Amino acid sequence: MSTNTITGYSLLRTPRLNKGTAFTPAERRDLKLEGLLPPAPLSLELQLARLQAELAKLDSDLQRYMLLSDLQVRNETLFYALLMSDPAHFMPIVYTPTVGEVCQKFDHIFRHPRGMYLPISARGRLREILGNWPQQDVRFIVVTDGERILGLGDLGVSGMGIPIGKLSLYTACAGVPPQYCLPITLDVGTNNEQLLEDPLYLGLRQNRVRGDEYMAFIDEFVDAVQALYPKCCIQWEDFANPNAAPILAHYRDKVCTFNDDIQGTAAVAVAGIYGALRISGQALTEQRFLFLGGGSAATGIAELISQAMAMEGMDIAEARSRNALFDVNGLLVTSRTDLNSFQKPFVLEHEPITSFVEAVKALRPTGIIGVSTVPKLFNQHVIEAMAEINERPIIFPYSNPTSRSECTAEEAYGWSEGRAIFASGSPFPPVEIGGKTLVPGQGNNVYIFPAMGLAVFATEATRITDEMFIVAAKAVAEQVTEANLDTGLIYPPQSKIYEASLHVATRVAEHIFDKNLARVDRPADVATFIRSHVYRPTYGV
Repeated sequence: MSTNTITGYSLLRTPRLNKGTAFTPAERRDLKLEGLLPPAPLSLELQLARLQAELAKLDSDLQRYMLLSDLQVRNETLFYALLMSDPAHFMPIVYTPTVGEVCQKFDHIFRHPRGMYLPISARGRLREILGNWPQQDVRFIVVTDGERILGLGDLGVSGMGIPIGKLSLYTACAGVPPQYCLPITLDVGTNNEQLLEDPLYLGLRQNRVRGDEYMAFIDEFVDAVQALYPKCCIQWEDFANPNAAPILAHYRDKVCTFNDDIQGTAAVAVAGIYGALRISGQALTEQRFLFLGGGSAATGIAELISQAMAMEGMDIAEARSRNALFDVNGLLVTSRTDLNSFQKPFVLEHEPITSFVEAVKALRPTGIIGVSTVPKLFNQHVIEAMAEINERPIIFPYSNPTSRSECTAEEAYGWSEGRAIFASGSPFPPVEIGGKTLVPGQGNNVYIFPAMGLAVFATEATRITDEMFIVAAKAVAEQVTEANLDTGLIYPPQSKIYEASLHVATRVAEHIFDKNLARVDRPADVATFIRSHVYRPTYGV
């Protein structure tokens, strides 16, 4: 598609080509835009300044999200120029935590369609419907069925804000070209009665389909993607635990795919652990971790930690025994009869324990990792127990959004007398303890998935492996400076996310070439090769 084939009013309604008031007088004459715009042209820089002033006058991040959402469907270049001018500032607006509120209000604030909605009522026709998407070469699909949106639960098609926001970050944080990205919601119904009774709800008005019929729908979807877009990577997002792990296990060795809730979360946790060990001076193989939460996020992190330990020479069974899970029914032990198959590698031969603080005292972990989505469960007794056992306890409350975090940074630092090595899933401000300013790290998957996406895009990788996520985790951790560590920060500053992503993408791409997983030939300089594939939001001549 080019401006040679689209002119006039249609050009102003084509977000990938529209420059708005930046069209020059000559372009306006040649493209039949004269009279359709105010006569004085503005540069991209002036458009950005005007937009930033407009955003500053708004009262809430939800209002800012709405303005940016409208901009994205009007002028894609300006949208990404704004986001890429300061990714750290705009990430909380276009993604968490604001996107949680957006999803909760999705049907009531809906403005315009983005991406594709594939309902289970269209079974047998998914390839035909997916073919309605105008872009012929799709490289990334972020897909959800809306059942476990952040920590908010079943939001049905209202969860579409997640794939849209996630793909925006692929571009903003790593330069993945947006024209190759497609957000998709699979509508299999919802069990959220409030939504089903809402006259404005935009999804199927039926309870969720389960079992064989559900899996047949997933199979048809994957087959349709492979048929239409053979180089496409599918990222599964916010699927509930009973479906997330089995879907990933079924497809991971068949197509290029990953689950960010499982593998991306795991990689950013492992990156945080590598950073934490630079502070504590300990080895990875000396660590023991206790997870609050027993779902696919917990098992994903536990498995990647185990694989990383195994890469350092530890037996994989021993490594897995160093990662224990604790859910609503207590510690996962062999005597329990309510466990799923994906949890069983981490089940302990141990007496039942139903109190988390008692589990801490019994197992004596070096770190606790919260993926429960239940706030305040890392209470004072838990943090004090961890601080009694460890000189530098690792405290990672990773649940999102902020309202679901297992504890705050101030609580973790305060109850441990400033000794905790802290990172969370949502942002927290710096904390003053004993005259020292401690900077909490945010274990945001944005350190991983955009870079992974850029590496896969550039190399046209055929598969995504656990080793690639360990490589990514190490690449994140190696960018943390000694000055960062002195303040307790164990991730690179988010203000440097773009350069951090390019570094991670380079390391992952090198691994892809090493393992012969690329469809393209290895270049002489992988870093330069990666940079040559990034999107730059500028107006073409």
